[in-house]
Amino acid sequence: MSSKEGVYLFIDENREVLYVGKAKNLKKRVSSYFLNKDLGPKTQALVGKIKKVKTVPVDSEIEALLLEANLIKKYNPKYNARLTDGKSYIRAKITNGEKIPKVLLARREEDGKSIYFGPYPSSNDLKVVMKLIRKIFPYQSVVNHPKRYCLYHHLDLCPCPPMFKNKQELREYRKNIKHIIHFFEGKAKKIIKDLEKDRDKQSRSENFEKAAQIQQKIDAILLITSPRRSPFEYEQNPNLRSDLRTKELSELQKTLQLNGVGVKSLFRIECYDISNIGGIHATGSMVVFINGEKDVQEYRRFQIKRPPRVIPNDFAMIREVIKRRLNHKDWEFPNLIIVDGGKGQVSVVNKALFEENVSIPVIGIAKREELLITSDFKIIRFSHSSPALILVRRIRDEAHRFALVYHRKLRSKFILTPGV
Repeated sequence: MSSKEGVYLFIDENREVLYVGKAKNLKKRVSSYFLNKDLGPKTQALVGKIKKVKTVPVDSEIEALLLEANLIKKYNPKYNARLTDGKSYIRAKITNGEKIPKVLLARREEDGKSIYFGPYPSSNDLKVVMKLIRKIFPYQSVVNHPKRYCLYHHLDLCPCPPMFKNKQELREYRKNIKHIIHFFEGKAKKIIKDLEKDRDKQSRSENFEKAAQIQQKIDAILLITSPRRSPFEYEQNPNLRSDLRTKELSELQKTLQLNGVGVKSLFRIECYDISNIGGIHATGSMVVFINGEKDVQEYRRFQIKRPPRVIPNDFAMIREVIKRRLNHKDWEFPNLIIVDGGKGQVSVVNKALFEENVSIPVIGIAKREELLITSDFKIIRFSHSSPALILVRRIRDEAHRFALVYHRKLRSKFILTPGV
């Protein structure tokens, strides 16, 4: 059983689905039902009827939330209802029949003119997802909005009634609502395709500011849903996650080999990133992916020992991190090193490897264009939907996240230490 996040189904001897749940660690969560001796009577009754457990690993918590809701609606498991003590699961409600649709929360489907998504067992999870969506596609969240600007408007989260001065503004708002509907339907790929068309249209009209705003929406959707997969895909193919990893690794290895990067295997990939503000409390991160999956037990973090005194120098920092890593001969060497950056960062890593007499293929990923840079500075371009790019981007983002967490920890420690 996988230790990854995903959805699990408990099935009885008649092949009926008893319960659907989601977990950040499937193995740990499912095992807890059978190892915990302090279960409540309702849960004990459930466990006594389980004859089979089915798990479906996914790639993000949002995908797990959407898939869980789809499966609950499909199978209507009796224990999902029984374990809530009579409470109705929460739903997302979109009043699409109104001139100015609202996005609301509801316990029951009582309005035939509205569109409902769910039910969702966790109201907190749904609220987190709706907050993320609202940052990308602002919406009204109250039934009768006052005829004035509200606080959420000033936070760029609510298009208030005074904004709808013409048909174009109303049309843009309804387009946002359509995207939100597609999001809950698991159609993030369609949203991105529509936004890319709109972005290109604005660019051709030289509305570059508008085009940049649309690109920000695309980036945000890619960040919270990448890789983009419909919940139904996971239901149809329970091995989808492992299939995706195989495809990503295969395409990346083939592409690198065609561009002169001598990678014989991508079993172990290491990625490095630097986090600092003005060179202060600078940190470096090393994240490790085994067969395309992150292995947090292998992660390492570095507090920069010799930060630049005057001008922050990311090149010197990444060189220090790489050389300190290479001095640990007890750590298994990777098949590929990824560095967050372009030619400068790749060149520094190559030099550090040469000085330590170590030969490991290196690539960099440029932040804005998301191009890959090889050791001999050859540029590799991918489409946004390329499995290889999705893999590299996911690894790079994890390295950035890990470095940033440590950097914030050091800053907080510095601020809270008396006399510093």
